[in-house]
Amino acid sequence: MLRKVTLPFLVLGLALTSMGQVKTANSSPAAYLNNRSPLRPNPYIELPLGAIKPQGWLHDMLVRQKDGATGKLDELYPLVMGQRNGWLGGDGDQWERGPYWIDGLLPLAYILNDPALIAKTKPWVEWALNSQQPDGYFGPEKDYGPEPGIQRDNSRDWWPKMVMLKILKQYYSATGDQRVVKLMTNYFRYQLNELPKKPLDHWTYWARYRGGDNLMVVYWLYNITGDKFLLDLGDLIHKQTFDYTDAFLNTDLLSRKGSIHCVNLAQGIKEPLIYYQHHPEEKYVTATRKGFADLRKFNGMAHGLYGGDEALHGNDPTQGSELCSAVEMMFSLESTLAITGDVAYADQLEKVAFNALPTQVSDDFMRRQYFQQANQVMSTRHPRNFGDNHGGTDVCFGLLTGYPCCTSNMHQGWPKLVQNLWYATADKGLAALVYSSSEVTARVANGIPVTFREETNYPFDEMIRFTLSLDKKAKAATFPFHLRIPTWCKKGTIKINGTVWKESEGNQIVAINRTWKSGDVVELTLPMHIFTNTWFENSKSVERGPLTYALKIGEKVEAVKNDKDPVAYGASYDEIRPTTPWNYGLIETKDDQLQAQYVVEKKGAISSFPWNPEGAPLQIRTKGRRIPSWQLYNDMTGTVPYSFIYGLETAKEDEELILIPYGCTNLRISQFPQVRK
Repeated sequence: MLRKVTLPFLVLGLALTSMGQVKTANSSPAAYLNNRSPLRPNPYIELPLGAIKPQGWLHDMLVRQKDGATGKLDELYPLVMGQRNGWLGGDGDQWERGPYWIDGLLPLAYILNDPALIAKTKPWVEWALNSQQPDGYFGPEKDYGPEPGIQRDNSRDWWPKMVMLKILKQYYSATGDQRVVKLMTNYFRYQLNELPKKPLDHWTYWARYRGGDNLMVVYWLYNITGDKFLLDLGDLIHKQTFDYTDAFLNTDLLSRKGSIHCVNLAQGIKEPLIYYQHHPEEKYVTATRKGFADLRKFNGMAHGLYGGDEALHGNDPTQGSELCSAVEMMFSLESTLAITGDVAYADQLEKVAFNALPTQVSDDFMRRQYFQQANQVMSTRHPRNFGDNHGGTDVCFGLLTGYPCCTSNMHQGWPKLVQNLWYATADKGLAALVYSSSEVTARVANGIPVTFREETNYPFDEMIRFTLSLDKKAKAATFPFHLRIPTWCKKGTIKINGTVWKESEGNQIVAINRTWKSGDVVELTLPMHIFTNTWFENSKSVERGPLTYALKIGEKVEAVKNDKDPVAYGASYDEIRPTTPWNYGLIETKDDQLQAQYVVEKKGAISSFPWNPEGAPLQIRTKGRRIPSWQLYNDMTGTVPYSFIYGLETAKEDEELILIPYGCTNLRISQFPQVRK
């Protein structure tokens, strides 16, 4: 059962203006919006954009985005992101790609407080705000003829507006610009009038599967204005959106290959819980939990995602997983975490963020893969067993390889993770529910400003240290501080000012209720142990904490000039080939012997960028044996041998294997066959 929480509509005595609007800028004495009745109050509330500042490797990652494709996509991809874009008033691309880029660029700009990046977002925001027509419609409105490399039709489609609504919501969070409230109010009245005549799937089918993104912004605006028509619109959007609740509870959607587009699923999986805020029926909670469980059972992989290339495609570790799925699934998990406070969603968010996401983008954030494979031993231009094939480029690292939706959409992953490291709580405190080195400034109790500095090398290290600073005017403050103990942790330890306060088993959120003063230190230790999970054909993954570990494979990188189809797949891309063997099985090991079989080694100080084979701060030594019959097929591994095959021929001698964190790999085996001792 979902934990029941009773709390007022407004946290910390939120001050309303005469128009029913709220200042959300971090400097405001007002605090944080929770759901307005009749919406169900949420246990956790998003903080204003810019309140959380990344530190350590996460800060370095955002700087790499700034210096890489996120900060330069208009220069690197001018065909779509240049002045001809329809979201700048031009006759070029009219659809999702421009908004996709700004959905990542804008939070990056305000988190880094970077004037140049903020200035780069301004034309897109201003054009959108100024494009509204008397009937409430906003955005591009004219279709154009086909042109290679850009999408010039379906300009009035509901779907791209959903992305821009998310952008404007974030912009309002950072600036408090009241024009956002006016535009959304008028647009949502337009939707309420037009959707009965032109439903979500009138132009394309995408909006029908992604209506939850529209719905969440409708509820957000309702919490600001209290306009009752927004609740009617919410019911209408839910009715026209694909019925994920019924699909998860009563159909074979997640066990049937090809049943749904992988990104539609990543976005849509949160819709039942978004709607649950207005209609708090247990079936929406149950459906979402069952959806995640079945997705893992029938399609799951060791990196935290699932086979979807592009349609849902089972759990063979050579099937692809799309980069858009990673960042959209992260956003869905962030959204469901705030609504439910369910530890499982935070655990899964870290699994995707610390495994799938870093490996799929190059270190300089200039190239990416369209699909990644859990078992990936070659990254070459070659047709593979994917449902969608894009000139064989899907696993090559390039700006436009595969399909360019991911070129545009990949930018939101890390900035939105930063934005969801910390939350305000319904009981007037703060919560650290996802862990990474950071600093947060927020208001607690009756509006007292506080700052927590979080110092950690997580997810590579077990220790997380929080140091509190109060506003100079406050000698003390009484408020709760919420900490998550992950499910994989057998017992976490919380110390306050050097003294053990509590030891807590995993899979819970612990609230420290006390009177605090400046200089108080909370130390959270989350002991990490080796464990395994079972996957396709009884293959095994080796895991420790939130990280999956994978075979370290020697690699040779070759830059390829693409003269064949540069408009479609870019002027160049990188191919990667193995230089060391990969066809190993792990020695069968009982659970009570895993710690001896898999020896964890720390390689010294953690660098500012640990996400590559050279920078991997941890490695695991273990034993394995070659399986000669397990060979290449179509530039990928053949089907992973079943564990166990009677009479399977293996090498006579065991070999020492080095495993490194999955997110540090380019080539890898992460789901291993097992061999008998």
